[in-house]
Amino acid sequence: MSEDGYIYLTDEIIKNSVQSRKAIFDKNGEEHYDNISAFIKSMRGSDPDATVFYLARALNGGEDPMFLARRIVICASEDVGMVNPNALVIANAAMQAVHAIGMPEARILLSEAAIYVATSKKSNNSYMAINKALEDVQTKDTGEVPMHIRNAPIEKMKELGYHEGYLYPHNFEGNYVQQQYLPDKMVGTKYYEPPSNIE
Repeated sequence: MSEDGYIYLTDEIIKNSVQSRKAIFDKNGEEHYDNISAFIKSMRGSDPDATVFYLARALNGGEDPMFLARRIVICASEDVGMVNPNALVIANAAMQAVHAIGMPEARILLSEAAIYVATSKKSNNSYMAINKALEDVQTKDTGEVPMHIRNAPIEKMKELGYHEGYLYPHNFEGNYVQQQYLPDKMVGTKYYEPPSNIE
């Protein structure tokens, strides 16, 4: 404060203030949610640089490494899915290693897994399939399990027709045989559509 009671900002004071400004991150506030959203969307959007940037912000702000590891596992399943199943294997292995090792080395494991997920091809077909199936079982009369694919651990069940007519796929060429698996009321329903970019 100057002799006249005022505070004067000089170019030097402003410059020093800007240069010393740290990244804003409150792990208990809105910034936590904004940053984790950006981290996930960057992985989903196949941008490894943005992915690592938001990962670094989270780690620098004191985010729990296991929380970040779980987000990577979820993204590997939800957004990569069947086009690269190894993404889930790598993400899960990283999560286990993060748990075993901890910081600061966990940052390397998280970076590797997050970059792998970010640079993988993407498909949410499995995610969409389970959501559609859950909606059906929650809102429709979907019928009963067909008799031929029911288990028959006791003789009385066999007498009632349980398991009768089941075709064991491994007894057929290519380990495949056409038979009905869905309940009668659901025959013809499609949940999973293979992605066009599957590896």
